[in-house]
Amino acid sequence: MLLPKVKHFKTGCLGDRQAACYTQTNHYEIIIVNQSVVKTNEEKTFRPHDVQSLEFDYLVFIGRFEPYHMGHQAVISTALAKSRHVIVLIGSAFMPRSTRNPFTVDERKSMILKDFSSEETKRIHCVGLEDHLYNDTRWVQAVQHAVNQVTQPEQADKALNIGLIGHRKDRSSYYLSLFPHWASVPVENYHNISATPMRESYLLGAMPQPDKVPASTIEFLQHFKNSSAYAALQQEAWYIDEYKRQWQSSPYPPTFVTTDAIMVCAGHILLIERKSLPGKGLWALPGGFIDENETLFESCVRELREETGLTVSDADLRHAFKAQRTFDDPHRSARGRTITQAFYFDLGVGRGLPLVEGADDAAHAFWVALADVQPMRLFEDHYAMITEMVGL
Repeated sequence: MLLPKVKHFKTGCLGDRQAACYTQTNHYEIIIVNQSVVKTNEEKTFRPHDVQSLEFDYLVFIGRFEPYHMGHQAVISTALAKSRHVIVLIGSAFMPRSTRNPFTVDERKSMILKDFSSEETKRIHCVGLEDHLYNDTRWVQAVQHAVNQVTQPEQADKALNIGLIGHRKDRSSYYLSLFPHWASVPVENYHNISATPMRESYLLGAMPQPDKVPASTIEFLQHFKNSSAYAALQQEAWYIDEYKRQWQSSPYPPTFVTTDAIMVCAGHILLIERKSLPGKGLWALPGGFIDENETLFESCVRELREETGLTVSDADLRHAFKAQRTFDDPHRSARGRTITQAFYFDLGVGRGLPLVEGADDAAHAFWVALADVQPMRLFEDHYAMITEMVGL
């Protein structure tokens, strides 16, 4: 671990389904001495060669690590002191870079593993975890599958003692109750460290304070600052910062209402390429902000026609309408609290794909085979919306 010869810190934890929180416990203290973990205030002392006698076979730690910091370091060290292996599930995986998710799974994995000794990294297993914002069942299945990837070789020989380490910080931590078959290892907040202000400041140009992040993170962030990916993210961060400044004088934070069209025809879905920030160049559903004097359905149809030039008649659209649903994850848009109403249309299979042409906020409009819809290409939570409405 990249620490001074003797390092004292309170144990901590990060863990939640989509976002991170970092924790501290008053029950005991961890001391790192010459890269050996010692747990004080308890009768037994654990060192690397004692791992077979630890309480758990595997502890599961779920977070986003955007970026990895001292709170994460503390909880992983705690887990190493309690378990033979630590499974680190890196959330918001397989998504395009954005101001909320600027780093790839491999980049976050590198920050984590480079912070620990070679012996410790043999016990740390990092696995990417895809978000399922609006479907707990799919998300639980994804977590179980990721854990099984690591534990499967051992499960054939014996029953394993698996635990989930996390902190019940707010409503987002309900995920801890979704795994009653795993023991819960609760912890509290670690020095109130949060990745969100750290990430936002970094994308606007400031490096994190050196006492908040390990050397492995500093090294990565300094290198990443010289990349074209950082330049693009910084441009988007500046745009969002300026966008939010427009509402600073408002007596309360604004909530925006938008509509989106999920238009399917003959096994294809109608998408656009975004012309402007945020998400310039990404694929997206046709949609936008509701006007003052229109219904949600009217807003959806107007945006659909403006951005794609679709010439299907209103009567045919109403006949093709199948369902509507609200998508309201609080973090779904970097621009602020944005609630969208999605309308699902299916034109059927007995016709060709209608001609479309990008206009207004869309650089291009096009039909994409459902099999080719990938989360790495799609803006904000649009992939999650499609999977929920279309059933991919």
